[in-house]
Amino acid sequence: MSNYIGLVEDDPNIQNIVSAYLKKEGYEVAVKGSAEEALELWQSNPPDMWILDIMLPGMDGYEFCKKIRNGSDVPIIIISAKDDEIDKILGLELGGDDYLTKPFSPRELIARVKRLFKRTALMAKPKETDDNKVKVDHLLIYKDERRIFWNEDEYEVTTKEFDMLELLAENANRAFSREELLVRIWGNDYFGSDRAVDDLVKRIRKKIGDIPIETVWGYGYRLRKEED
Repeated sequence: MSNYIGLVEDDPNIQNIVSAYLKKEGYEVAVKGSAEEALELWQSNPPDMWILDIMLPGMDGYEFCKKIRNGSDVPIIIISAKDDEIDKILGLELGGDDYLTKPFSPRELIARVKRLFKRTALMAKPKETDDNKVKVDHLLIYKDERRIFWNEDEYEVTTKEFDMLELLAENANRAFSREELLVRIWGNDYFGSDRAVDDLVKRIRKKIGDIPIETVWGYGYRLRKEED
């Protein structure tokens, strides 16, 4: 889980205070003054967590929370001047993960943000079974979840990028010809050029800069394994 937070709050003072505390803790923050602006952010660059005021101009926070929850499990912390129990229950029933009543301590908010990120990361942790994972030095692949980690950082990859990495990792140090890779990744019925293999490897190298996929000149590629 990364650390990108969307703050939806129309009070400039609260915007400044909360965003300052979040940035001090190392979080990236996008501040929006209305739910409508936040929905545009959700479409273009969705945050990893929302901190959401209820009383907003236009669409209120409850409606925004419902829209987000219908399409995402991203954590949502509701902050509101409404301190009635019914308001808290409604916010949580609509999909909020936490509810903080104004005025609140910024330090308490930070503690809740950290707790939610930690809980979400634990829930998203892949299954640790030998059949499910392939590990080659600093490369870790979870096959069932189709997730790629390099030096403990997760990378988003395409279907064929994943298939290539899985094949090379399961056969570390073995050299594959371009023709064999073409068949194994694209299938027997693919009639394109083996340049597709070179282009795929190029994209993987660009995405995961120091991954040790070696070119076997005049033949193909292999993934070098250094550790026993």
